Formats: sequence, structure tokens, C-alpha cells
Amino acid sequence: MRITTAGRAVRMAAVAAGAVLVTGCGSETAPSADASTAVTSPAAFGQKTVRADLDAALEAAGLPEGKTEMGYPAADRLTGQRSVAERQKLAALAERLSPCVVSWKSSEPRRRLDLVLSGLEARGWKKGEPYKEVPMTGSSTYFIATYKKQGWTLGVRHISTEARDRSQVMVTEDTCFAQVTNEERDLVEAW
Repeated sequence: MRITTAGRAVRMAAVAAGAVLVTGCGSETAPSADASTAVTSPAAFGQKTVRADLDAALEAAGLPEGKTEMGYPAADRLTGQRSVAERQKLAALAERLSPCVVSWKSSEPRRRLDLVLSGLEARGWKKGEPYKEVPMTGSSTYFIATYKKQGWTLGVRHISTEARDRSQVMVTEDTCFAQVTNEERDLVEAW
């Protein structure tokens, strides 16, 4: 299987941005100052809030709400030419990443994705790096964008070909990104 640089970058960003131990990552509650008690308080911005932002932007764009997913979408990618040990490591990594990830996929045209992005901006998501739109073969294009909000990074990609359109949004918690080990990066690169 040939992996393109763009595909590898998107896959690495998704994995790297989500990697952290389950404890505390992406939760909607934060431990109280007195750790000896089990009292928790609402987190300012967590996985459920991120999902609500994305769902609201989808609804504002006229797209079906509730198509977002919480958790790392990796279960279907654990097959292939992998040893049992590698598949187990990937499964464990995907499980660790799950509390730190919200995602959405669509086959809507690019103009609908632009409406979703406008909806996210209206909810306080700030553009990260400038948009990149790269021509591919024929009239096909590859679009990539990044947004940030309160410790989360939203990566967007859209591939438009003559035959069809595909959009993918993956939102990851930034503290998770800092926790990915070199071994995990290598494992994902070989994915």
C-alpha cells in the first residue's frame, strides 16, 4: 500500500494529537483541588463540548446532526500485514486516544464543508495555519485546514475528484499530542 505524504501527515496528526493516557484526557470533568475526595467539577471544554460545537456547525450548514463520533476511529484499520503484537499495540493506542478525539466524515461537496467551517468560526474556533488547496490529477483538488479552540486542534481535509467528494474532520486534544512517543509515531507511520 502506498502512503502519500499528505495522507501520512493527516494520519500522524490525528494519532499524535490524540495520544495520552486515559486518565484525565478529554474528560468532561476535572479533579478537584482536594484529590482525596471524589468530587469533580465540570471541565471548561472537553470532548462532549467539542462534539456539540461540531454538531451545531453541521446543523447550521444544513447537514444531519449526530454524524460525529467520539473516540479514535481506528478499529477498522488494525488489519493487514501486522504481527499480533503490533495489532495489540495499535489497539491499545487507539483506546488511549479515544477520549481525546472527535471526528466526522462526509461525501458532501466542498461548499457544504465551507459552511461547516463558517459555523465553527462562529462558535469561536480560530483558523490555524492558512488553508492549503493543492491541485491533484485532472480537476481533482486536496484541501487542508486547521482550527484551534481552548486546547483542541481541528484538522480538516477535503478531497474533490470528478467522481466524488470526501471530507474528514478530526478534532484532537493538544495535551494528547505532546504524549505520543517516538515508538508510537513509528508504529503509526507503518500503518
